[in-house]
Amino acid sequence: MKISAFIVAVLLVLLGGLTAASLYFYNFAIKRGQKEFLRDNRDLQATFSQRNESRGPTPAQWVQSRPWEIWQIRSRDELKLVAHYLPAPYPTGKTAILAHGYTGKGKDMGRFARFYHEELGFNVLMPDARGHGESEGDYIGFGWHERLDYLQWIGEVLAKVGEEAQIVLHGLSMGAATVLMVSGEELPGQVKAIVADCGYTSVYDQLAYQLRRLFRLPTFPLLDTTSLVTKRKAGYSFREASALEQVKKGKVPLLLIHGAEDRFVPTEMAWELYAACPGEKEIFIVEGAGHGTAYTTAGEDYEARVVGFLGRYMVL
Repeated sequence: MKISAFIVAVLLVLLGGLTAASLYFYNFAIKRGQKEFLRDNRDLQATFSQRNESRGPTPAQWVQSRPWEIWQIRSRDELKLVAHYLPAPYPTGKTAILAHGYTGKGKDMGRFARFYHEELGFNVLMPDARGHGESEGDYIGFGWHERLDYLQWIGEVLAKVGEEAQIVLHGLSMGAATVLMVSGEELPGQVKAIVADCGYTSVYDQLAYQLRRLFRLPTFPLLDTTSLVTKRKAGYSFREASALEQVKKGKVPLLLIHGAEDRFVPTEMAWELYAACPGEKEIFIVEGAGHGTAYTTAGEDYEARVVGFLGRYMVL
C-alpha cells in the first residue's frame, strides 16, 4: 500500500508539473501580449538587421501618410475585428488583402501595401488579426481561426468593389500560414491568387520546432498537453491548424516565397507545402534571406516574381 501511495503521489506531482508547464507555454506562445522571446531571438536577427530603407519615406511613414478607411466586422464568434482600407488611385476591382505576422498588426505590411497600391494600382486591405492591433481577442490563432475571418474580409471586399473584383491574398510569416489555411476553404472565383511568404506547415510543426530550438525540449508530452489547454481556452488544437492539409484542398494558384537562410520557419517547410499543392504553383527561394526578409533582400526580383505570377491569373 505504501508503494502504491508513493507511486500515486509521484504521478500527481508529475501531472501537476506538466499542467503548470502547459499553462506557462500557452501564456508564452498563444495568449495575447508582448512576446519578449522575439526581441533577442538569434533566428530573427537577420530580419531586423536587413531592414535598411531606400530613399524616400519608410514603409511606416508611407502608411501614416495615407488616407485609410477603417473597416470593422463582427467575427463568427462575436469579436470586433478591424482593418484599414486604401482605395486605388482610380476605380478598380484589383484588390490585395494582406496578412501580417505573429504579434504584428496590419499596418506593419506597409512595404507590401505600397507595392500593390503604387506600382500595381490595387486597392489594399490590411486587417489586424484577432488578438492583434485594434482587433479584439485574447489569444493568437496562428492562422486557423483567422482563415474564417479572412473569408469575411473577402466578402467585405466584394461588397465594396463589386463582382468584378480580382483579389490576391498576400501573407507574411503567420500571415502566410493564414492565407495558406484560407486556400483550403471554398473561395469565390474573384480570389485569383495567393502569395505566401515564409509560412509554416502547421501550428504543431512550428511550435515543435521552436520548442526544440529555444528550450532544447522534446515535443512530447508538453506540446500535446499545451494543445489540449489551447483547445479549451482558444478553441483549436495545434494539429488541426494545418496549412499543409489546407493546401492539399486548394484550387487557387499559389506562389510560395521563402528565405534560404530562414532559421525561424525552416525553409524545408516551403518545399513541403509546394509538394502538397495539387494545382498551379510556383516557389521562389531567396538566397541570403532570413525570416521575413525575402522582399528586402531580393527587392526588384521579388516584385518581378510576384508580378509575373499574378499576371498569369489576373488582369494587371
